[in-house]
Amino acid sequence: MEEQREALRKIIKTLAVKNEEIQSFIYSLKQMLLNVEANSAKVQEDLEAEFQSLFSLLEELKEGMLMKIKQDRASRTYELQNQLAACTRALESSEELLETANQTLQAMDSEDFPQAAKQIKDGVTMAPAFRLSLKAKVSDNMSHLMVDFAQERQMLQALKFLPVPSAPVIDLAESLVADNCVTLVWRMPDEDSKIDHYVLEYRRTNFEGPPRLKEDQPWMVIEGIRQTEYTLTAFMFRLDASTSHQNLRVDDLSVEWDAMGGKVQDIKAREKDGKGRTASPINSPARGTPSPKRMPSGRGGRDRFTAESYTVLGDTLIDGGEHYWEVRYEPDSKAFGVGVAYRSLGRFEQLGKTAASWCLHVNNWLQVSFTAKHANKVKVLDAPVPDCLGVHCDFHQGLLSFYNARTKQVLHTFKTRFTQPLLPAFTVWCGSFQVTTGLQVPSAVRCLQKRGSATSSSNTSLT
Repeated sequence: MEEQREALRKIIKTLAVKNEEIQSFIYSLKQMLLNVEANSAKVQEDLEAEFQSLFSLLEELKEGMLMKIKQDRASRTYELQNQLAACTRALESSEELLETANQTLQAMDSEDFPQAAKQIKDGVTMAPAFRLSLKAKVSDNMSHLMVDFAQERQMLQALKFLPVPSAPVIDLAESLVADNCVTLVWRMPDEDSKIDHYVLEYRRTNFEGPPRLKEDQPWMVIEGIRQTEYTLTAFMFRLDASTSHQNLRVDDLSVEWDAMGGKVQDIKAREKDGKGRTASPINSPARGTPSPKRMPSGRGGRDRFTAESYTVLGDTLIDGGEHYWEVRYEPDSKAFGVGVAYRSLGRFEQLGKTAASWCLHVNNWLQVSFTAKHANKVKVLDAPVPDCLGVHCDFHQGLLSFYNARTKQVLHTFKTRFTQPLLPAFTVWCGSFQVTTGLQVPSAVRCLQKRGSATSSSNTSLT
């Protein structure tokens, strides 16, 4: 009987797994149907745009050629009309002279004949008709402006859709996952000199296998890759519980303010139960190597933030490159702050009130305010307070920018020169927050930085 139950349990488990695989496949098929509609609309739009571009180019060439013909016609017409007018005047002068000569000849017995004959001779010598060129200055041949698009017409008739290159083959032996980075190396099965660039698509998942519906994440796209390898760098950190104020209860990447100081008991309980950080494929030793920048130990009890500095730091140093993370805080929190700080931030010091930290601060206690803070200087921000904030730190450029994580609207940018490695820093009073790490710098953020359109303000602008 028990063997039959066990066999039935195995069957149920097998069916459950199979059902989940079928559900995932159904979802994939539905997604493919949506992609077919979206991609066909896109290629149709691209086709219309390409033909419109071709039409515009042909129209532009046509206008240029027509203008050349009109200019050449106007120039030739001008020259020929001038020459025609000169010839007409010369002919009229010659006819008058001829008529005078005939009249003089008929009056040979006149006493004035010798004088008249001499005048006629002198008139002939100076007559325009004898100084006029009887050769046209320009030709009426316009064959040099004729066109023959027979060859181009053949090329247009041979237009086809672009040939699809072979799919790249991932070189697993050369690819590497280490130090919060994924280096992907690939090669083409056949040489193709027509390939201009590669496009990399990726998305986050905690499931080893096809992404499941409940864990679906949007695809991120990186375009313009010229080489056959690319490195994705994800800044991942945890909250260093050993630095946090006694009234902050830290759980991995979540923090809740506890008026009773329940964090100490929570730590002891977790140590007693042997609970640690939940393992996941991202953090599994089989998938990655811990970052050497992650500090092996905390600040120690004597350095724990205390008094009114309800602060906790991240456990991974920032000493170069670009990094991005997001934090969602409870809107009912009486006070909340997010930013970065030097490791040397004192245990009594609050974020933004010394030269060792920079932050955005939300205050819902007594008087609502949304401010940027550094070195005890404050700038009031004229923007709605989002429930999720994005933080972008470019260490070498000395830029620390805060964004509305949903709309990617820039809220404030500090421009400075970082002289020490930084740590992500957070503060909360009578509330809670949750941090999301391991994110790529969003393309919208990169574009804003490249264009320099982000609203940037230096520390000196804080008052």
